[in-house]
Order: sequence, then C-alpha cells, then structure tokens
Amino acid sequence: MSRLLKAASKLFQKHPFVTNSGIYGCLYVGAEYCQQLLSKKILVHRFEAEKNEIDYPTIGRYAVVGTLAYAPSLYMWYKWLDGRYPGTLHRTIVKKLILDQCILTPYLLCVFYVGLALLESADNKFEELRLKFLPTFKVSCMFWLPAQTFNFLIIPPRFRIIYMGVCGFMWANVLCWFKRQPQ
Repeated sequence: MSRLLKAASKLFQKHPFVTNSGIYGCLYVGAEYCQQLLSKKILVHRFEAEKNEIDYPTIGRYAVVGTLAYAPSLYMWYKWLDGRYPGTLHRTIVKKLILDQCILTPYLLCVFYVGLALLESADNKFEELRLKFLPTFKVSCMFWLPAQTFNFLIIPPRFRIIYMGVCGFMWANVLCWFKRQPQ
C-alpha cells in the first residue's frame, strides 16, 4: 500500500495537471454513476415493473465536462488564487471565499449546464442554465462556503487535493441531482 501511495504522490508531483484532471474526471463520472444507481436501481418506485438501465452516454458526457472543462479550470484557478492570496489570515480567507464564490462558481455552473446541453445537442443550450442557475448557486453557497473555509484555514496544502476531491465528489452528486430535476 505504501508503494501505491508513493507512486501516486510522485504522479502528483511530476504531472499535477494531468493527474488532477484524471482524478477529477473520475470523480464526476463516479458522482453521475452514483446518482443513476440510486435513481434507477435502488430507489425505483415500487409500481415500476422493472428497473431502468444505466445511461452510459450521459456518464460519458460527465466525463468530458469533468475532465476537460472543470479540472483544468479548477487547477488553474486554485494555482492563481493560492499564489495571489497566500496564507491563512482571516481577511485573506474572506477574499478567497468571495472570489471563489462570486467568480469561479458562476463560471463553473455555466460550464456545467451549457456544456452538458451542447453535448446533449439540446435545442436551447441556455434554457436549463436560466432555470437552474439561481437554485444551484444558492445550494453552492451553503455547501462550498463552509467547505472552503475549512479548506483554507485547516487543511495543509499537501492534503488539499484529497480534501477537495472528497468535497468535489459530494458536490458533483449535488450537481447531478440538480441536472436530473425536471425543468
């Protein structure tokens, strides 16, 4: 097990961008798979005759958005944010939180809803964003502000990837749930 951890650590050091992108893409796929598993296999209405199948093309679309859009954006954003605002002074943390929630989050929600609409070949690429942006943003504030406060104050930089991965997986489940809600 220690060899595996050392190898993973070496990958993070040698190829941080590619490693983070791959892991974040896997987290997005895992979140959508979990949502489908719950909604189609486990929490099936008792009146339905049979369970629905997992929608693998949708999982593929989440892989594209998570790996090719979200991961690079997050990597570059946090590299810039930590470089621009180093330290854990309270006013530094507040600046990071405000920037994160007011700049990054709206961008990522647009990428999520519009990106998936493009991959789904939706007729109106912006309709779902228009309908779901504000409720998703509100929940994002409730989730990410405490999570990021804890991250910036307590988590040592060397463990941030793991912590953000766990939080990202939970948040991706929330996004998948929002996406699945009727318009």
